[in-house]
Amino acid sequence: MRMSLPRRVIAEFLGTGLLVAAVIGSGIMGDRLAGGNVALALLANTIATGAALVALILTFGPLSGAHLNPAVTLADALEGGLPWSEASCYVVAQALGGIAGAVVTHLMFELPPVFFSRHVRSGPAQFLSESIATFGLLSVIWGCSRTRSHVVPFAVGAYITAAYWFTASTSFANPAVTIARSMSDTFAGIRPADVPAFVLAQLTGAIGATFLFRWLIPSLPSTAKDVVFPHNGEG
Repeated sequence: MRMSLPRRVIAEFLGTGLLVAAVIGSGIMGDRLAGGNVALALLANTIATGAALVALILTFGPLSGAHLNPAVTLADALEGGLPWSEASCYVVAQALGGIAGAVVTHLMFELPPVFFSRHVRSGPAQFLSESIATFGLLSVIWGCSRTRSHVVPFAVGAYITAAYWFTASTSFANPAVTIARSMSDTFAGIRPADVPAFVLAQLTGAIGATFLFRWLIPSLPSTAKDVVFPHNGEG
């Protein structure tokens, strides 16, 4: 059977916090070391984020499924893989974990614990990018988890690494990470005013991919319990 809910919630909290630390921390480090070369800073940010995703999904996947993302949790709940009462606990844990990750990262780099971003990320192209980025992420998850679940950590890491570069928004694709990044006026930040539209675009993309793959793979609802990663540990 699955781990107990409290253990899974803590796993989601820790995993999302560490993911945010990787995103924001590598953005700060890359920006400081790149000497003003934005492409080089983004490359450093990209590699660190993709690598961290693989490691975190492998670590927390057997415990909670390693959603680390409210959009993924919503999609899993829509397919019956997670009860809505548990999904709400996951989402709260992810949001709080992301915020904690941002605060701790700032402290590691001797910055104020919270300082809201002034990085403008607005406009139709940005919002379309977030919808496409999240649609692609859920497509990778649904497609791989149904047939070769053991490759999901690597597929997700590879996709996010690529999506940093083929989307205008640099592929946040995660509401919890988006909220956390709004609290960081650093390379990876996003202005708080732009967060609602980003989150709406992310959820739209996630739902779109979920319904598409429900049609592409009719057996999806009956096997959704293994999203993102098989997590049938004892507890």
